[in-house]
Amino acid sequence: MAGRWQESGLRCGPEGKRMSIAVRSLTLLLVGLVAGTVSGQPAFSVDDLLRALRGGGHVIVFRHGATYSDQADTDPLNLENVGQQRQLNDEGRAQARAVGRVFETAEVPIGKSYSSRFYRAVETARLIGGKQPEATTDVTEGGLVVSPNENSRRTQAFRALVATVPAPGTNTLIVTHKPNLLDALGREWFDVKEGEASIFKPDGNGSYVLVARVQVGQWLTDTQ
Repeated sequence: MAGRWQESGLRCGPEGKRMSIAVRSLTLLLVGLVAGTVSGQPAFSVDDLLRALRGGGHVIVFRHGATYSDQADTDPLNLENVGQQRQLNDEGRAQARAVGRVFETAEVPIGKSYSSRFYRAVETARLIGGKQPEATTDVTEGGLVVSPNENSRRTQAFRALVATVPAPGTNTLIVTHKPNLLDALGREWFDVKEGEASIFKPDGNGSYVLVARVQVGQWLTDTQ
């Protein structure tokens, strides 16, 4: 089975508090994600997730789609210089466009849409969400070209976006980078793949629960 579906044992927030047993039980009842395990792998259906997303109230975080491995960001201080950035490859564009069609067919409502300022993230968000995202430094990879203080600020801002409850009947879309995911969400994201989605449920009190992680191909194979 491609991809993974996980119920988190942690409540994530600015203080990284552990999720209480009561909230854990509520989360399981709410989305019914854990139906049993086989050889340590959770049983799940992407159709179940799409039904939950149809009702809104989630934050859908993607790492940008597949890129050309022989390209690099050679002018990272000038994000307007798109020609000197690593770009989505044809597969990355096709997969993002296909996920967008899955969301559209399943009537998954996208409200606010945010992306990194790097064009590969902007393009991924536009193809998935069907509209131009708000490109923000809050989820833009900084690395060694920005100060440690700025990287820390971006980490906190990213967490705040994930913890923000979407407008009623909508989901928030965020497209970012692996370093941002690692900094904001933790070392469990060390293996996050291009195009992978992490779905969160904000609780309205400044924290959020991980609902699922889904590889890009899982959206396509499990809904055919």
